[in-house]
Amino acid sequence: MVIFPSFLDGFTRSVQIKKETSNKNDVGRETAEKLAKEAKKNELILSSSGTVKANKSNNMVSVCSKRGMKGINQDCLIVWEEFGCQEDMLFCGIFDGHGPWGHLVAKRVRKSVPASLLCNWQETLASTSLDLDFEIEVDRNLHLFDIWKQSYLKTYAAVDQELKHHPGIDSFRSGTTALTLVKQGEHLVIANVGDSRAVLATTSDDGHLVPLQLSIDFKPHLPQEAERIAQSKGQVFCLDDEPGVHRIWRPNGETPGLALSRALGDYCLKEFGLISVPDVTQRNITSRDKFVILATDGLWDVISNQEAVQIVSSTPVREKSAKRLVEYAVHAWKHKKRGIAKDDISAVCLFFHTSTSQPINPIQVSKQVA
Repeated sequence: MVIFPSFLDGFTRSVQIKKETSNKNDVGRETAEKLAKEAKKNELILSSSGTVKANKSNNMVSVCSKRGMKGINQDCLIVWEEFGCQEDMLFCGIFDGHGPWGHLVAKRVRKSVPASLLCNWQETLASTSLDLDFEIEVDRNLHLFDIWKQSYLKTYAAVDQELKHHPGIDSFRSGTTALTLVKQGEHLVIANVGDSRAVLATTSDDGHLVPLQLSIDFKPHLPQEAERIAQSKGQVFCLDDEPGVHRIWRPNGETPGLALSRALGDYCLKEFGLISVPDVTQRNITSRDKFVILATDGLWDVISNQEAVQIVSSTPVREKSAKRLVEYAVHAWKHKKRGIAKDDISAVCLFFHTSTSQPINPIQVSKQVA
């Protein structure tokens, strides 16, 4: 049988009470936003550098964001433990804004996505039969994943439209990436728009800790992305002074060119192949999986997946792992990107099994008991 979260009873009742006088979607969103305010009051939401450790879960999250040398920090992030009042659920998101209004776009998306996702998830669950029987666990997991995927697709589409019509934010030439993750029990769902990246640290057969990339860096030169852009009359090319940096351009080559093929906002390019549709994937966590890193491209431009896993796993105090990872990236920029203004750098490190107090040995992880 499919088991549905208990909070839906109260959530649905709240919607039922008001739906005769209000738009159902607005009421559901309002209820989700009230849950967010309550979670913030209970210190279950973190939106700046620090740590989150809920008493009722085995998760521990370390967060750090550092401004670069390009002006205001356009990165922002969020961690919400007990997402939707569920002890076994957690939401993480990291957003990298760009353009003159990028910092405001990123912050707006950070605020809108969790509440909208919670609302859409509830509605999708409510429309699903409660009497579904699955002969095997795989079918059940696929069904639950499909619910999350549909909820994510609705959420990103709604938030993108919200930005378009927002009276206080100009998103025509500004936008943001949006990499988010939901952990429900031992099930991970990842949704990505842009080039922020999710990397899982897992144990190989020979006992070594290895990285597994869970997301795609959506760049304009990727074959599938380039084909869509070309069909929409957009152009993809590098400037002479930016070799290797592919950007999407309007048909006449008018600026700005964007080094992403997917983003929220950036309406000047939406007619020419840029989309806000997230790539949604899943993974069932096993005892081999130790932690996942979400980070903006300011980190991945100078730190490899393997290096990131090694840095985090060797940090003596897990609560400081994100800060240590960001500091390594800041140092790497000085050596690998000489003459280039350092980008904003942000990271979220989510540990799955916090009962182990000792740092994970990156060479002999298999000896650690999760």
